[in-house]
Order: sequence, then structure tokens, then C-alpha cells
Amino acid sequence: MNKFNIKNKLYKPIVLFSLVLLIKSAVAWFVVFNDGPNWSMVLTEIPFFIIVFSLIEWLASKRKILYYMIANLLITVIYFSVLMYYKYYGVIATYHALQQADKVTKVGESTYSLIAPYYLFIFLDIIFFLFFMFRPKYIAKWKERGLKRMNRAVLLVITAVSIGLCFFSIWPNHASMNEIKKAESMGILNYELYTLFADTTEDEELIDSKEITQQAVNELKGIQEPASPQFYGADKGKNLIVVQMESFQSFLLGLTIDGQEITPNLNKLVQENTYFNNFYTNAGQGTTSDAEFVVNTSFYVPKNEPATSSAYMEKSVPSLPKLLASNGYDTATFHTNSVDFWNRKELYKAVGFDTYYDQSFFGDDDHIAFGASDEVLFAKTVPQLSQMDAGDKPFYAMVISMTAHHPYHMPEDKYKMELPERFEGTLLGNYIRAQNYADYAMGQFLEELKTSGLWDDSLVVFYGDHQGLPMYTLGSDEKELINGLVGHEYGYTDMFNIPFIVHSPSAKLPAVMDHTGGQVDILPTVANLLGVSVQNQLHFGEDLFNQQTNLLPVRHFLPTGSFINDKSIYVTGDAYADGTNYSQLDNSSLEGGSTEAQFDAVQRLLHLSNSYILQLPDLEQ
Repeated sequence: MNKFNIKNKLYKPIVLFSLVLLIKSAVAWFVVFNDGPNWSMVLTEIPFFIIVFSLIEWLASKRKILYYMIANLLITVIYFSVLMYYKYYGVIATYHALQQADKVTKVGESTYSLIAPYYLFIFLDIIFFLFFMFRPKYIAKWKERGLKRMNRAVLLVITAVSIGLCFFSIWPNHASMNEIKKAESMGILNYELYTLFADTTEDEELIDSKEITQQAVNELKGIQEPASPQFYGADKGKNLIVVQMESFQSFLLGLTIDGQEITPNLNKLVQENTYFNNFYTNAGQGTTSDAEFVVNTSFYVPKNEPATSSAYMEKSVPSLPKLLASNGYDTATFHTNSVDFWNRKELYKAVGFDTYYDQSFFGDDDHIAFGASDEVLFAKTVPQLSQMDAGDKPFYAMVISMTAHHPYHMPEDKYKMELPERFEGTLLGNYIRAQNYADYAMGQFLEELKTSGLWDDSLVVFYGDHQGLPMYTLGSDEKELINGLVGHEYGYTDMFNIPFIVHSPSAKLPAVMDHTGGQVDILPTVANLLGVSVQNQLHFGEDLFNQQTNLLPVRHFLPTGSFINDKSIYVTGDAYADGTNYSQLDNSSLEGGSTEAQFDAVQRLLHLSNSYILQLPDLEQ
């Protein structure tokens, strides 16, 4: 074939646009999959392009090039969304993520910080095409080429072959539980199509509510609740203050950089109170708001969306605020962002907080991230707590910090430590500096609690809400830096490990608790210390002072079926057998770190939780 014929073939829209999209798919594969682009990418992605473009060839008689450009743009947006989503969440974005698209504009700085310059390369051709489309002589040429009809026999053959290739990419891999492996085997676009189809045809059948009992939950987790639990009622009648710390991971505690403590106030807090060193986030796609939901309900988050955007908010959900209110407590929650963000207004109604304080109360002075700074949060919250304390009833208050939010861009006047040059300008360095400031503000809060007398009259617990440094976001230099900080290869067990610290004014609790816990366990744990029974309230967590074993499903941030047990974090493969266990000690591979019975139990626990909530009575409007 001579050069003229090759050039002529390339000018055919179906060939040209397929090659352009193949390059874009290579960018997405390079970011998302460990092996990067390979020949299987060609065999899985191109057939999808051909099917889309064949439809244009079959159906469009005019404006054919315009339809090609629209298809090109839509597929480009899918690839861009996939690689952007993966950089933060570590999973493949599907159409479910589009339901939260309005949140992107509200966390714009966080979103934009994930964009590497070469990501924008995939939009370059669109700019190129648009430039030439507005030049008359090129418009004429494109119209001429677009109006030429492809040979129908050839079109029929390539369409049929492409459909066959897509089918044989999808069907043999549809049973895989690991969404990333599934997308790699199917191809990204085939996986997106499969997910859309599968979700509309495979609705999960709800378990009969009669089968969902506390005994059934406990048996799946392998625990028994003691008849006389230790420390029961040790803080009976005390206030409860729950402090949720934005993006805080446990590896920061006790960490120094060139002799500087990153979290001196929290370090002291850990030394003087009870610290759970194997405690993990149970948040899902809704991150901070999901953590609020899990802590206040002891249920798991839904599968494909944040709890606050799901049907859960239509239900009257059993919760910690309702439990404590029935035992004579006033309840309130404090957050400097707008209550409408992540649908918190509905969350607070569903779980039963009496009062919420949001941006309308805290104002917008000293603005950092999405609202007033942690200093303002704590300074304005303590007087409200003191006012509640002056009443006749004890109170439950949830206080949610937010300043140390991704991408951790702190104003210079908030810098409280000097970073070594090697950390400057990195996400890791920004994270450390933001958490150092958050610790400074926390120190002021602790001092105010003590000065006001609230510290001695309150059970106060502190925990991180979700991971702050996704391993997928870090560059190679940053990975080297953080590996040096944690003393091993930074991985899942570091990323999901968050602190849980309990200040009990009345009980002589252990200094350190080593066994596994998660946010889902906070409700039964604090209820035990307050002497409030949870026997008549279904909960999927456990009292961490009276149990030695645990089983924690990980939803959204790891492949379906992944979980945390007493030894490791298990990450699903195509099925249980080819999954990997990562040691809680150093993130190394751990043989025999889990069992298939635990794997099955985790699926059942999630199914029980979802089924129970969806069969609850609707909220009264």
C-alpha cells in the first residue's frame, strides 16, 4: 500500500478517531493499572470505539463528523474521570460517581490538585479539531470525507467482530470481585457498560428482617457479648464529646521530622489516655460524612454511593443521638461547612440530632478549605458546650474539624513548623504542615475544655475520619519520603489506620488497646462506658473494651470482599483464593492472614446491614 493510500485510510473518520482514542486509553491505563498499556488494551478498547463509530456510520447521513467529535468528547470525559477518580479513591469510577458530580465544584481545589499536566493531553485533539472546524476550507474537506459512506459489507463485518470481541472480553471476567482487575480484563469502556447493565438487572434481594438479629451479627463476627461487661457505667451520667479529626492517620502520632514533633498535643493526649493503635476507618465514598454516619449508627455505608445521598436518609435510623436522648441527653453536632453539603441536613434528621451548628453559626472568618478554621470551630464550640453543661441534662456533642482537608493548602500565617526542603512543595509536606496546624488548634481546644471544667465532666473520644494520603496519589519521590517516615513501604495498613483515643474521667482504662477496631465500634464502646444498654438496638460494631477479635468490611476504597481482621487487611483478587493479606504490622504480604469463612461472613454482614436499614420505617416528614 503506497503512502497516498495509507494517508487516505487515516483520513477516514472511523480510523482516525479510533487511533486518537486509543492513545487516550493508553494514558488512562498507564495511571490506573500496574502493568500499564499492553496489547490487551488494544483488543478490549478498540472494539468498543468501532461499535460506537459504526452506529454513526449506519445512522448518520449528515453532520457525521460532528457526531464523531461528540462521541470522542464523551469517551474522553470517561477516561479523564476514571484516572482522576483513581488518583484519590484508588477504584474505578462508574456512573455512580456522576451522581456526585455537583460536589466537584464545591471541592474544586481538592479536585484540581489531582490533575497532572499530562492528563490534559487527552483533550488536546478536541482543541485541535475545534480549531480546524472553524476554518472554512477545512470544514468543506471534513464534510466531504464525512459524507462518504463506508462499504456496508465491510462495516457489517467489523461491527460484528467488534461486538464479539467485546462480549468475549466481558463475559469470562464478569464474576471477578476485584473491580480493578475486572476493568483491566474487560477494558475500561466495556467495564463501564457492564456495570451499568449489571446494576439494572442484578438488584440485591433484601434479607427478611426477622433473620437480622444481634445474635446473627455476633455469630458472623465470631464474638459473644458478656453478661457483665467490664467498665460498664464507669462514666454514667457524664457528657459525651466526640471529636472527628479531618484526614488524620495514625502514622503521624509520635513522628518527628528533624527533631520537630508533628503532633505534640495529640502525642500527649495519647500518653495520658487510652489509645487504640489498630483502629481503622469504615468510611466509603462520602468520606467525612460517611464517617459521621457510621459512628452515629454502627451500620455500614451503602455499596455505590455515600450514605447521605442514599435511600438511608429516608429512614428513621437507630442511632447514638436517639439512644442517648432516650437516656436523658441533649444532642448537638458542630461543623463549620454548610449543612447542605453532602446532604448533612438530611443525615442529622435521620440520626436524630436535636441541634446542628454549621457555617451560618461559625461564619466565614479565618476561612481555610471549606469554612472557618479549626481555631474558630473550637473557640465558638466550647461556649456552646458550657451552656449545654449548665443545663439539667448531660449532653452528647459531635465536633468535626475540617481545616486539614485535601489538598492541605495552608495560609502561611498558619504555619506552625518549619519543613525541611525535601518536603516543600509536595503533597506529603502540605499534609504534615496542615496536620501540625490542626494539632495546634486541638491543643487550644483541649486547654479550653480543661479550663471550663468540661474535661473532668465528659467522656471525650477522638478519631480520624478517613485516609489523608492515598497511596495512588503520591509520586515516586513522595513515596520514598513517606517510606522513610513509616519505616517500611507505605501501603493499605498505613493508609486506613486512624487513631482512636478515649479520655475517661472516671475509669482506669488500659493505656493501649492492641486489638482491631473501627469506627463502627465507637457506638457500643462509648455506650458501655456511659452505662447505656444497646441490647435492644441492632449494631454491627462491638464494645472494644470487652472483645478481643473483630471483622471489619472495607467498602469502596478496596475491591468488593476486602476486609480487616485481627492480623491483616485482606484485599480481594478475582475471588478469595487469589487475594492478598497485608500485615497490620508493616504492610508486608502475610500468608494465612485470613480465612474464606471470614470472607463469606463479610459479604453477609454488609448484606444484613443494608437489608435492615432499607426495611426500617420512613422518616416522618
